[in-house]
Amino acid sequence: MARVRLKTEFDLDSPALVEGLPGVGLVGKIATDHLVDAFGMEYVASIDCSNVPRVAVYDEGERDVLPPVRLYADEERDLLALQSDVPLTRDGGGEFADCITEWIADNDVTPLYLSGLPVQDLDPATVPEVFGIASGTAGEWLDEEDIGTPPERGLVGGPTGALVNRAAEEGLDAVSLVVESDPQFPDPAAAKRLLDGAIGPMTGVDIPTDDLVERAEEIREQKERLAKRMQEAEEEESTQAKPMRMFQ
Repeated sequence: MARVRLKTEFDLDSPALVEGLPGVGLVGKIATDHLVDAFGMEYVASIDCSNVPRVAVYDEGERDVLPPVRLYADEERDLLALQSDVPLTRDGGGEFADCITEWIADNDVTPLYLSGLPVQDLDPATVPEVFGIASGTAGEWLDEEDIGTPPERGLVGGPTGALVNRAAEEGLDAVSLVVESDPQFPDPAAAKRLLDGAIGPMTGVDIPTDDLVERAEEIREQKERLAKRMQEAEEEESTQAKPMRMFQ
């Protein structure tokens, strides 16, 4: 049975949750990892469900063992982060999406789901475009922050797509942010664009991101192995946005 296992109690008031499941360009993971590190967010819960691999995660210089998918909280900033160190297998029965969505609804959380839109030969000198879609009344939030609408018809796939779908089915307030990103390599620039142009303004949090550019090569090297695993995964297992013309 899927569930959110609390490690410690925490007190937040209608928080925003930033989701960082691995996907195209690892944009969601890079952005979420950055939030956790920049604000020293506290590990408060693990996600236990059938499509989460049964592996143990450890950190440099630490003896503690961590689950692969975790929830972090920052009470000062009223912020949650969903962090994953592994790609998730196909959520055919929707168990993962059901579990997360039920917990979100029960705790008055507004999720910000993150996806990369693969763009071949993306010019590093240009600023990646960001657009947003929403369910419930969250579209008004996007309008307030002047975040663009989709340039064409498309879909969000993978585990994040399942989360977006379930939120819409339940009529929950939820936002899905999509950014142009490199389809082959970890893309810190796209993650920075998400943080600067959407996540920061929407949450009202001042997020320092200069080091994402300064450490871009280091970040790419750290995430390269995971990026390769995501490329090898079946399409439905990889979180990404895709134009519908790809299926016509």
